[in-house]
Amino acid sequence: MTPEEVGARLVALLAPVEATPSVSGGQRYARATVDVPPASWRDALCAARDDAELACDFFDWLSAVDELAEGFDVVAHLWSTRLRHGVLLRTRLPRSAATVASVVDVYPGAAWHERETHEMFGIGFAGHGELRPLLLPPEFEGHPLRKEFVLASRVAKPWPGAKEPGESEAGGGRRPIRPPGVPAPGEWGTTPTPAGAGGAGEGPRGGTPARPAGERPARPAQGARPARTPRPAGTADGPAAPDQPAAGASPGGPVADPPARGDRTDDDGGAA
Repeated sequence: MTPEEVGARLVALLAPVEATPSVSGGQRYARATVDVPPASWRDALCAARDDAELACDFFDWLSAVDELAEGFDVVAHLWSTRLRHGVLLRTRLPRSAATVASVVDVYPGAAWHERETHEMFGIGFAGHGELRPLLLPPEFEGHPLRKEFVLASRVAKPWPGAKEPGESEAGGGRRPIRPPGVPAPGEWGTTPTPAGAGGAGEGPRGGTPARPAGERPARPAQGARPARTPRPAGTADGPAAPDQPAAGASPGGPVADPPARGDRTDDDGGAA
C-alpha cells in the first residue's frame, strides 16, 4: 500500500471521527500521517493494529512536540512487519490539560516511551499506572523538553553569543578559538609585534618563538656594536674565540690575509 492508501484506510476505519490524513517526508521515506482528536487516540492505534489491510503489529516509538501556545503534539509511529509499511499517528493536547489515554494495553512496548514523554514534557497518560521517573532523579523539578524550561547553564554563565534575538544579554560574537598548537597572530613570522600583543614576538616563521617582552634584552643603539664575551678554552662547544683581532686587521673591518711562507720577514726587515 502507498502512504496515501494507508492514510485513507485508517481514516475510513475511524469514521465518523474527523481524522485528517497527510504524507510526511518524500520518496522512499514517505510515511502516511493521520491526525486524530485526543478522545480517539487509543481507538486509532487499535484500528491500525487490528485491521488486516494495515496490520501494524510493531510499535516503533512515541514522543511529543512542544507547540507553545498551540499545546503539545503526541506522536506515535507504527509499522507492519508483514506488509512493510508504516503510519504516523498524531494528536494535539491543550497546554492546560495535557493528558491522553495510555496505549500500554494495546502495545506493551509503549510503557517506556510514555514514561519518558511524561517526564520530559509533563504529559499525562491516563491508565498507565507507573509514570515514575525514568531518566531524571526523583527530586528534579520541571520538564526539560518544554520550550519554556530555562537551562541552568544559561543562568549560571552568560551565553557567549546569541543565536536568536533575546536569547542572551551578553551580545557580541563568539570569541575565535584556535586549534591546539596554533600560535596567535604576531607570535610567529617576521611581522613586527603589534602594540599590546602581550607575549607575542618576532622570529623566523616555523622556528622557535621569540621570548616574551619582559625577558627580551634591550637593543643597542644604532651603529654601536657590543663586545663579545670570550669563551674559555677547552669547552665542548668548540675552540675558544680569540681575544684580539688577527694581525693586519683593522677594528671593525675585515681580517687581512696572512703573508705567503716565502715572503715573511723578521723584525729587522730580513727574510725569515
